Parts: sequence; structure tokens; C-alpha cells
Amino acid sequence: MIKIVSDSSTLYSIDEAKKNNIDITPLSVTINHVTYKEYEEIHTEEFIDIINQGHVPVSSQPSIGEVIDLYNRYPEAEIINISMADGLSGTYSTACMAKGMVDHSDRIEVINSRTLCGPHRYLVDVAEKLVEAGKTKDEIVKELNELMDTSNSYLIPNDFEYLVRGGRLSPLVGRIGGIIKLVPVMTLSEDCTRLEKFTTKRTLGKALEKICEDMVAAGVDSSYKIYIAHACKEELAKSAQNNIIKNIENADIEIKKLGPVFTTQGGPGCIAIQYIKKHDILR
Repeated sequence: MIKIVSDSSTLYSIDEAKKNNIDITPLSVTINHVTYKEYEEIHTEEFIDIINQGHVPVSSQPSIGEVIDLYNRYPEAEIINISMADGLSGTYSTACMAKGMVDHSDRIEVINSRTLCGPHRYLVDVAEKLVEAGKTKDEIVKELNELMDTSNSYLIPNDFEYLVRGGRLSPLVGRIGGIIKLVPVMTLSEDCTRLEKFTTKRTLGKALEKICEDMVAAGVDSSYKIYIAHACKEELAKSAQNNIIKNIENADIEIKKLGPVFTTQGGPGCIAIQYIKKHDILR
């Protein structure tokens, strides 16, 4: 038996993931001196309401105890833990440490997905389908590693303050950008350990055009799965969708809502555009 586990970077709640035979450990947010597990104890709309009252959020990965408990839940199974990108969170390190603290740790494989949100969810879904197809743990890990190389992410924050607070921009650049109303676009670094500046445009439309140009140059077409995730700004997600459809024929696009943890990174109203090559098992 092979068990697929992950964290709520996948945009899965515990119950939703279980319907697909996947186990999730939730990431957490702390706001107004209270800590919540995302999707379980707080949802994005309520979270943004608290932010709008003037409270500043911070996020954290699942505790090592939670991950150990998850591993111990399946003592006879081989486990593949597909973690969100190492460097963007301590989740991967925690998963590795927990592996070293349980019996028969050789049965556990911890994978640094090198991504988050939409493509992270896709990798987890592919892994479960490969389990159902009878693939071995090594075969599944090999196929996931190949898929990871086809993914990229762009983040358009709604407020420079969140990038400054997260160390993504200097306070001076953030202040200047906010004054002249620039639209920053961040992307994953080449080693997928941090967000870095992709471009800065005067309008959202120009920012979306630049993202589409980059996607087309990378060969993104209908053989890719494209995710647009938003922090309660569906109209912005729809605008991004329309831009992509104009540039990529028969684009396969799915719109999702970001959870509280990633709303903490990009701010209320942020949107993320991501892609990953489709696997035959989910076509």
C-alpha cells in the first residue's frame, strides 16, 4: 500500500482531500493573537475581514508533531509526502525531520515539490492516480520529478506592503511603487526557493500581457494545466483568464480561491497564475 500525503498549500481541506484518498496537514495563520488552521478553523473571506479591521497576519507550517502523527497513522504503508516548495516555507524541513523520528523511516519519501498552490495540487492528484494505477513508490517519485520541471508561477500582489513585510521588496522600493501605483509581478526563482521580481508594469492589463508573453515563450499550450488562484477577487481572476485565452488556444484553465496562508503572502486581492505540463493519467 502506498499513501499520498501533503499540506494545505494544495488548496485542499482535510475533508476534500480525503475524498481523493489523500491526507493533508493544514498550514496555519495567526491574526489578532489567535492561531487558526486554514480551511479547518478559518476561511479566506473571514480572514480578510479580520485583516480589514487593521490586524496583521503571519503564517506557519504544520507542527512536527502533526506530521509524525500522520506518518504513524499508516504504519504498514509506504508514504509519499509531497511538500510545498522548500525555502518558501519550513514545511519540507519539518516533513524531513518528522521522517527521522518515526520507526521504519525508509518507507517514507519526502518530496520537495518546488511549487505551491495549483501545480502542487496537480502533483498530489497525479500521485494518487499513479497509486491507483499500480505504480511503485520509485516510479511515482520519478514521474513527479519530471513534472516539476515543467511548472512556473507568477504572483500579482494587490499591495506592496505584503511584499515588503515578507522580505520580497525593500521598504524604499515598496514605498515608491505604492506612490506611483505600479503593478508588480513576482515569480519563483530558478531554484524555486523564493519569490523574485519578474516585472513591474503601470497597469494590470500590461502585467497580464507580459505574463502571457512569457508563458507562450516557454511553450505553454493546451497540453498544460493553468491555474489562476485569487484572494477573493474573482473578477481579477476572470480578467486574467480572458487574457490567457486570447494568447493560448484551447487553454485549460482552472480558477481556485487562495487560502489564508497565501493571502498572507500576497495580500487580499492578490492573484497567482501558474502552469504545469499535464500528465497522461489526468488527461
